[in-house]
Amino acid sequence: MFAIGFDNDLYLQKQSEMIRRRIDQFGGKLYLEFGGKLFDDYHASRVLPGFHPDSKIKMLTQLADKVEIVIVINANDIEKNKVRGDLGITYDLDVLRLIDAFRGNGLTVGSVVLTRYTGQPAADAFYTRLVNLGVKCYHHYPIEGYPLDVENIVSDNGFGKNEYIETSRELVVVTAPGPGSGKMATCLSQLYHENKHGVKAGYAKFETFPIWNLPLKHPVNLAYEAATADLNDVNMIDPFHLDAYGVTTVNYNRDVEIFPVLQAIFRQIYGKSPYQSPTDMGVNMAGYCIVNDAIVRDAANQEIIRRYYAALCDKRIGYGSDDIIGKIRLVMQQAGISVEDRIVVQAALNKAEQTEGPAMALELNDGRIITGKTSPLLGAASACLLNALKALGGIPDETLLMAPDIIEPICHLKTAHLGGHNPRLHTDEVLIALSICASTDPVAEQAMEQLSNLYGSEAHSTVILSEVDVNIFKKLGIHLTCEPKHQTKKLYHKH
Repeated sequence: MFAIGFDNDLYLQKQSEMIRRRIDQFGGKLYLEFGGKLFDDYHASRVLPGFHPDSKIKMLTQLADKVEIVIVINANDIEKNKVRGDLGITYDLDVLRLIDAFRGNGLTVGSVVLTRYTGQPAADAFYTRLVNLGVKCYHHYPIEGYPLDVENIVSDNGFGKNEYIETSRELVVVTAPGPGSGKMATCLSQLYHENKHGVKAGYAKFETFPIWNLPLKHPVNLAYEAATADLNDVNMIDPFHLDAYGVTTVNYNRDVEIFPVLQAIFRQIYGKSPYQSPTDMGVNMAGYCIVNDAIVRDAANQEIIRRYYAALCDKRIGYGSDDIIGKIRLVMQQAGISVEDRIVVQAALNKAEQTEGPAMALELNDGRIITGKTSPLLGAASACLLNALKALGGIPDETLLMAPDIIEPICHLKTAHLGGHNPRLHTDEVLIALSICASTDPVAEQAMEQLSNLYGSEAHSTVILSEVDVNIFKKLGIHLTCEPKHQTKKLYHKH
């Protein structure tokens, strides 16, 4: 059974209450900078077992009548066609995806802001597209001396030249497709304009990680460092909070470094700063909802190792670097863990040595280890998946869930008619074939019914898997790692 270490219902309750209190603190209007992923936060669900990937959006829907969304995108990112690595789509297209996703959850998207706008042609084209789609759009401009020249920033020549974003709700959530989009500057610009319009408004920040009330070297916080190794983020004790209150809390370097500037900006706008530390600005309640620290620690340690393998594979594919690998290796040393702490790694390597071919191992939630080997009809990932379903369903190992006369025509279709070179079935093809068999075969149906029980399992492949297989494992909630090598020596591999 999947082990729970985090109370998601308690989180939704506490997080909603905290945001309501922060709105009241500022007299009824709050600009909330939302860092990280609002949708599909799988990192959080992996390191906090029990956290639902859509928890943040559910929390916002509880406040739907008070919320409007402002999406921020850097005009330079539009011009450069910057791509989200996890989704493979450009930032501008992701803005459209986010608008659809928010609206699909009953939330109001008030506007889109193009930050650092200097007349970029691609940004102009995107602006026109948004307007034609009925989306309100605004321009914010580069400010000379930002963020250090506070006097210029908080003036008509700084924030004053930005277009004032018209908002109507108590809670304005400012989010973006990715880092460096200008969320904080947009919030601060709005505080300046709201103040000039005689509107009382405040600012707060929502970042799930690092979790401020966990120890600095807690595996959950170390896992965040591993996840952001490419951004040079480092967790650190918040010196401002320690000095003001004598209490040790955790923040990360960028917020600590910028805080003196933020205080100066707040003083320039309000006459005084509402916050004494970066920790004060946050509203994250996740640390209060951990109900089993041992389960959470183990899950976070596994995530660190997974990030290490991901970095190794990224370098093998050509997208990573030794610098990122070295940083994550250092995090592993701080956590006191190694790849040997990932049981499925050695199990997969042993299977590969026995069969002299690519192999996979999968650890079920009850601790059983299931393996799969490469055969003429099935890849190791597909074989391991089928073996796992048989184990979960109590189906004898020697039972064939799909007869060769079902598989072979599909293999023939791939190579003879669709131009494929690999006849072996990928995991998506296997699941489609199994679902067809399940319509007439009770045993196959019994296996299909076990798919949901794979959620939270750990798996390791001795070769880098195809993008198709990776996506299937992700959809099933299986936490996958791969050895940093390809099955063949070709230079081009379709991932």
